[in-house]
Amino acid sequence: MSEDRIAALEAKLADMERRLARREDELDVRSLQYLYGYLIDKCMYDQVVDLFSDDGEVRFFGGVWKGKEGVRRLYVDRFRKRFTHDTNGPVNGFLLDHPQIQTIITVSDDGQFAWLRGRSTMQAGRHRDFTHPELGMNERQWWEGGLYENTYKKGADGKWRIHVLDYFPHWHADFDKGWSKTEAEYVPFPKVLYPEDPSGPDALIDDHWLWPTHKLLPFHMKHPITGEDMLAERWEGDREHDAALAAKD
Repeated sequence: MSEDRIAALEAKLADMERRLARREDELDVRSLQYLYGYLIDKCMYDQVVDLFSDDGEVRFFGGVWKGKEGVRRLYVDRFRKRFTHDTNGPVNGFLLDHPQIQTIITVSDDGQFAWLRGRSTMQAGRHRDFTHPELGMNERQWWEGGLYENTYKKGADGKWRIHVLDYFPHWHADFDKGWSKTEAEYVPFPKVLYPEDPSGPDALIDDHWLWPTHKLLPFHMKHPITGEDMLAERWEGDREHDAALAAKD
């Protein structure tokens, strides 16, 4: 066999190994995100925190929770105490399903970072037989739709961890009333930072919104055919509406 042919076969093998490693990374990141959805469904917040890197953060509802302690503050001090009586697991009468769908994953050339865009269409509610009005836990059922634009980092142990969980809820609706009657701020955005709010964020995000405002959450990747950024136009009437709202604040 000629040296040129051997060199060609070696190059082909190296390319196959690179592509295989890329696909394995994509599968590992997708499995990690799917596991996050299952753990959130069952309110297993301690295990959720363990999915993050030590320098990870969560960007959620206009707030940023930084570092492992910030992540724990959100999932344990905020969600667990609010939803499950500070129990690390599901409780009767409380529903919070987070299906993870339409995931698109991009892995860096060096295989150390990855980015995911995905969607969750959530069903949530509290059964009428398990309300606790004194704790603000009233009978309720609602829909939620949101997008993820997450970043993942591979550790020295070769395991992928969530580095930035950027979940942007775009819309909510009461189950019986539907989307046409959703209030502009269905869930109040955080306004007080930690430590003044013991479970609050470390920083606030200026550019956030909820339905009926409808804008594009930017893509982490470029268009696969043109190689260009995928940018959305904004109707003039919507820009005027946004400006009017900003003037009121």
